[in-house]
This record gives sequence, structure tokens and C-alpha cells, in this order.
Amino acid sequence: MTVGGSTAPSEATFGVINPATGEVFAHAPQCTKQQLDAAFEAATKAQIEWKTDEALRREALLKVAGVLMSAGDVLNPIITAEQGKPLSQSAIETMGSALWCHYYANLDTTAQVIQDDEHAYVEVQRRPIGVVAAITPWNFPLILAFWKIAPALLAGNTIVLKPSPFTPLSSLKMGELLRDALPDGVLNVVSGGDELGAWMTQHPLARKVSFTGSVQTGKKVAISAAPDLKRVTLELGGNDPAIILDDADPHVVGKALFDAAFANNGQVCSAIKRVYVPEALHDEVVEVLVSHANAAKVGDGMLADSELGPINNRPQFERVKELVIDALNQGATAAAGGKAVDGSGYFFEPTILTGLSDGTRIVDEEQFGPALPVVSYRHLDEVIDRANATHFGLSGSVWSADADRATQVATRLECGTAWVNTHLALAPHQPFGGFKWSGLGVENGSWGLASFTEIQVVHRKR
Repeated sequence: MTVGGSTAPSEATFGVINPATGEVFAHAPQCTKQQLDAAFEAATKAQIEWKTDEALRREALLKVAGVLMSAGDVLNPIITAEQGKPLSQSAIETMGSALWCHYYANLDTTAQVIQDDEHAYVEVQRRPIGVVAAITPWNFPLILAFWKIAPALLAGNTIVLKPSPFTPLSSLKMGELLRDALPDGVLNVVSGGDELGAWMTQHPLARKVSFTGSVQTGKKVAISAAPDLKRVTLELGGNDPAIILDDADPHVVGKALFDAAFANNGQVCSAIKRVYVPEALHDEVVEVLVSHANAAKVGDGMLADSELGPINNRPQFERVKELVIDALNQGATAAAGGKAVDGSGYFFEPTILTGLSDGTRIVDEEQFGPALPVVSYRHLDEVIDRANATHFGLSGSVWSADADRATQVATRLECGTAWVNTHLALAPHQPFGGFKWSGLGVENGSWGLASFTEIQVVHRKR
């Protein structure tokens, strides 16, 4: 671990499993309460100077970006070994992390003048919150850390980061690589299980908790942070609908639909999780999706020809199996896939399910894996209501030959991002957040930066 700019070993460790084999391949340190206290104390001390020099912070973010851009040979194999995704996708994650740092290093933070007259000069400024407890998930262990790290550091905060216990190694290595790029204590990286996360959200020196993960855990984070009135950003689950309009060409939109549903093997919070198709287009859309599912190469992410890796961990693997079996028992048909791949590891066939509707668990819940339900509809108003009839509201998309018509439909979706003729189009300048149970607050862009600050009004009488 990295605490106060130095190595922090631990006598206790826990195993990290390679999902391609199902076997432990490495061990990570188990952070103690005393080490966590030391991390927060180091962050608190470092923030005293760190918050005073914005130019230094911008320069440091550029240094961090440079380290990341040159560290792919080190970081990419670690991401693939612990997460499962193909090496090419791990490389995209590493480079994306550098891109986020570049974006925030150059983002304008000019204060807003809201009054300048003979009576007063009034300026709205942004001040850092303090020490941020950042807790990240296992699907994108590196880049989702930098969705928090980059804006938090620019704002003048310091960080204690805890990655998922399923994927701690890339974050630990990242912390090690960045020790010379950042002042001691600005970025501390610790590892452990759920108990460590609870300690972090309750820690008296944490002034903000930024969490990405499940709805269930997010609610616990909010409850834990409430007694101390810690600021909270929660990026939680999604059950994104894709609505195909009756003028869409299945052969035009089919590949994009498949890619947005099966990106990272379906393990993306804002991936397409259910597809609504007009009855007249149903069979043709299914045919196109099935062709891509059958052609996708499933295998160990270390192999050059692998397109879809394993599901990251056994609990999630069992959940996907359970939801698919439940759907089949409810009368659904597996037009493609439908079962786990024989052999070691947590591999599951890319699965397209038909003959099911709302009320089936895999339609109503977030599967977070390589299984996609395709549901038919007759009337547009009805399907919009069905798409919105959920606790989730992260994102969604509408697909049509008429982009203006699709945009009108997209604005009726109850979600944080409504895409038109695309999905999973994410960028550092674009805010990302959810309605309802999909989260609190936003990440990315100037809005994400603002979430790591407090507003201070400076009012000067003329």
C-alpha cells in the first residue's frame, strides 16, 4: 500500500483471483485500522500545503498523466489478470486514465462574478472540501479511480483510495508508480474488504465520500456518512433501456447495440441492459444480435484474439447464471448462448434472450453480465412508460433513422444520460450521474469538479 508517500506493508493479506482460471494468483495487503488512520492523517497533513497552490496541482496532474502513459506495459497485464478484460481494453483504460488527468489539468476554474456595481463586488469561489475517501469498483479499477482522483486533486483535496478487493492490484501498483509525481500524502492507496470500506466512510478525518458500486452498498455508504454530514457522491447501478423505433434499420444499429450491451462483457453500469423492439422488427433485430453473439471470441484476456473475457468474480458469475436460468424457466428462449462455458474460470456464453417481458427478473434487475433480454412492444407511449418503470435511472438510448424524432423520445426517459443512435459515449467533459436509485451527484466535467468543492461567497462592499 501507499501511505504518506511510502510503502505500507501488512502482515495480513488476502487472495486475488484470476477470473480466467478461478484460482488465486496473487495476494494483496489487508489494511489495519492503524494503517487507515495513518493514511487519513497523512492526507490531512498534506492538504494544508496542497490546497494553496493551484499551479502546482495542475503540473502534478500532467506528471501523473505522463507516468500513466508510459506505464502501460506494467499496468495493463495487471488489470487483465485481476479483472479479466482483454489486454487491448486494459490499455484503453490506462490511456483513458491519463486523458482524465490531462482534461482536469487544463480545466478553467475562474471564479464567477455575480455582482460588480457601485454597491458591492461579489464573487462565488470554489474551495476544497478536505480529505476524500474514494471507493472504487472492480469493473474498471483504474479509470473509475481517476474519475475521482483527477477532479479531487485539482480542487485541492487529498485522497485515501480503496479499490475493490476483487481488483486491488492495479490501484496498488498505480499508487506506487505515482509516489514521485505527487507530494507525500496527497494520494494514499489502501486495500481490504467491506470492513475497510465501512471504516473509511465513518472516519472522522474524511470530509467527502465518493463511491462507485452497487445500490445496496451505496445506501449503506450514505447512512454511514450521514452522522458526520460528510459530502457524498454515489455512482450506483443501472438498468439501461435501448428503445428501437419502427423506422430503424436492424442491420445499421445491430452492431452498435451489441457492442454497447456486451462492452467489458456486460460489466458496465451504463451498458444496455434491455432492448425494446417493435414487434415488426423483433425477429430481424434478434437475428443481427445473435450473429454478433455467435461470432464473439470468448477467452482469456491475455490471448490476443479474445474479445470477451470472463465475468470478474464468482458471486457475479453465479448471479448471471441465476438470472438466465430464471428467465428460461419463465419461458424465455436463448437465441444465442444461455449457459456457462465448460472449463475453468468464470466464462459465460454471450447470451441473447427472447420471449420474455417486464416482470422477469433479468428485465427488471441489473444483470451486469453477458446476457441481454430483447423485449417486443406495440405502442411508443407504452414502451416509454415501461422503460421508466424502474428504480434505476442511469442512462438509456433511442435508435431511429430520424434523429430528431429519436431525440424527442430520448428526452422522455427518466435517466441521467439519454443517448440518440449511440450508447456508452462517455468523455471527461461530459457529466455522468443518475436519477432515482442510480446515484447522488455527478462525476466528470466542471460539474464533477464542483462536487469536490464547497461554495464560498466573497462579498466586498464598495
